[in-house]
Amino acid sequence: MKKYKSLIAVLLAIVMTAALLSGCGPSVQVQESDPPAQSSAPAGNESSQAPEPQGLTYAPGTKLRMATGYNSAKTGLFFDAETAGDGIQLADGNTYHTGELKPTWVEVQNQLNVVFENQYQGNSASKEFDFWKERLNEVDMVSGTATKLTENGEAGNMVNIAEYLDLMPNFKAYLELNPIVRMSITGNTDTGAIYFSPYFDGVDDIERMPLMRTDWVEKLLNGEGEFAADASNKTAAPSYQPYMPTSGKVEIDVVKADGSGVEKLTKDYDAGGNIIEKMNAAGSMDGVAAVNMLRTYIDEAYNGYYGTNRADLFVGQNAAWDADELVALLRCVVANPQTLNGTDTVQGLFSREDNNNQRRVDMFRFAGTLFGVRGLESRQDYLYVGNDNKLHDARQEKETYEALERMHAMAEEGLLSKAFIDGSEESSGTYLENDLGFMHYDYNQTQTLMNATKLNKDGDEGEKYMAVMVPVARWDDGTGEQFMRFTESWRSVKTDGWGISKSGVGDSTDKLNACLALIDFAYSEEGQILMSYGPEAWRSSETFLFNGNEMPKISEACEKELWDLAGGNYTNYARWYLGSTLSFLKSQAFEYQCTHEVGKEGAGYISTAIGLGTIKHPELALASNPWYTSVPTVLPTTKVENDTINGYTELTDRFNQQKDGGNMLLELIVNGYTNAAMQDAVGTADNVAGSWSGKQYLAIKQSAWEKDIAYYETLK
Repeated sequence: MKKYKSLIAVLLAIVMTAALLSGCGPSVQVQESDPPAQSSAPAGNESSQAPEPQGLTYAPGTKLRMATGYNSAKTGLFFDAETAGDGIQLADGNTYHTGELKPTWVEVQNQLNVVFENQYQGNSASKEFDFWKERLNEVDMVSGTATKLTENGEAGNMVNIAEYLDLMPNFKAYLELNPIVRMSITGNTDTGAIYFSPYFDGVDDIERMPLMRTDWVEKLLNGEGEFAADASNKTAAPSYQPYMPTSGKVEIDVVKADGSGVEKLTKDYDAGGNIIEKMNAAGSMDGVAAVNMLRTYIDEAYNGYYGTNRADLFVGQNAAWDADELVALLRCVVANPQTLNGTDTVQGLFSREDNNNQRRVDMFRFAGTLFGVRGLESRQDYLYVGNDNKLHDARQEKETYEALERMHAMAEEGLLSKAFIDGSEESSGTYLENDLGFMHYDYNQTQTLMNATKLNKDGDEGEKYMAVMVPVARWDDGTGEQFMRFTESWRSVKTDGWGISKSGVGDSTDKLNACLALIDFAYSEEGQILMSYGPEAWRSSETFLFNGNEMPKISEACEKELWDLAGGNYTNYARWYLGSTLSFLKSQAFEYQCTHEVGKEGAGYISTAIGLGTIKHPELALASNPWYTSVPTVLPTTKVENDTINGYTELTDRFNQQKDGGNMLLELIVNGYTNAAMQDAVGTADNVAGSWSGKQYLAIKQSAWEKDIAYYETLK
């Protein structure tokens, strides 16, 4: 494994150091390379044993009762009946049956010389922990949210891993290289306690992206002369009002069309007007007329910059679109289904699963990106760090509700999908497969697979679903309101992890040490590869460059299996069949290789923009301008404080982001302000702060944040 000595831990150290020095760590582009000529036995297929833990001795064959997995019976350490069926043969030539360990965990079991016993109930982290919280003596390791594991650690129910760091050389070295990670998982700054092993689903990179049917944008906007169609629908009576200026000029930085650098681009509202103001003045209009109005606006407002490739305003490397322009485009899309899909209807913005609250919340996350609102895509609740270095809660700020009212105006015009409004069973898969949906906000790899599995299914050519640039919006980072691109969707420590049950391991040094050895192994060189790729049979003898480091290519058998079993979806394949990517540290190198070429194209545009600084983002560091500091996944609140926060049930229940929960922010998008207590944005924010204990909640979190800052200084 020597060739992988610059694995994720070192990558994190580099990017975080760069972030600390420059104020904005760039995202490095990915490129493939031929395997090194001197490599006769490329890394990834070497025989490798787990590093000998210093002092973590335990009896061979120690049994560990594992109540651990990701979020369903299919995503545990052991095969379930649905996945294994009557037995499933995988790339290593072995046949696996229901109740047997998945390949990754067979390898872990062999390397650590332990025995895993399945106690996982197949729940989400939150519900899994809730199932066991009164029976923790029956399990040794358990899944949970970072918050619940930390709260229960402070209550004396979870093992404080920090007490054993000197016996965990790999995990300790990782935390020493990355003090901001240590800060994010510390549950008590007086003792330095850590009650869970962190999970990284990639790190220091963009997470969710806007995705569009880019071929539809090109159909509507590109070409000489006027747009023409045999049939179209009428746009709805206008409800949405201008967000961007209606006069003057706005200068923004864009990436050059060839990606070679940055140039200034002017939105000239004096020349082209504001497209929403112009459309609204015209009222409901024919879809063809709407398209031609948008075409003329692009030509005039950008002084011919895009030429006849006007779609590049939205889909190009040099894209510069904003919320108003998107609404204008959505009006054109919804009013021209006959041109786009040959039917009488098409859906505009949709969510991946419209009856799943955990997916529906992506709609208000996107609202934050569209309208310059922080905290709607936070790593913890709805918190963000302001330029005053204090915590702020998006639920208590009027700007949040103003953004939601704009989203409701879009809903009133029919620009949000009917399924989102109704909360029906329909999903992005249905919309894309049937050419019924235009755009949503989601993960690139899993969703752009639609290009291979859903689009072009009838031999159609040119259908394309792709990530597009983050929009320009008004952001106030404390240096004055400015028009720029910013994304809060930034990968850091995830909100789930695994903890060691104190009553479960009890007085057994064997059990405790075996649990600690498992965590430490996961942060070793081989452990990090194994937790992403699975065992050696799933890795090729070749390598490629990913973010400047040599990583294994997947084997041919793995690639075939990926498509045969999971339709190319890396995350499902890894979790369902290999047992990797369930916790600990996931490298994006495997996922990148499984990304559709269309997915790589759009993500490449965004990566270039991040690297050139035209998309800003939170930093995994205490940034010189605190507004850019990523809020930690966990803050060191005491048991008394946690009990107090848990008593704020209205605050928790009304803003739930779990699958079966309900969320007031979504209700406001769908219904608007239908409640007397929520007649305006200021009234709603005040209601959250006062009646629902938001002010008290924020005071507790602020105190913990101040402790965290002081603790961070001791880790430098």
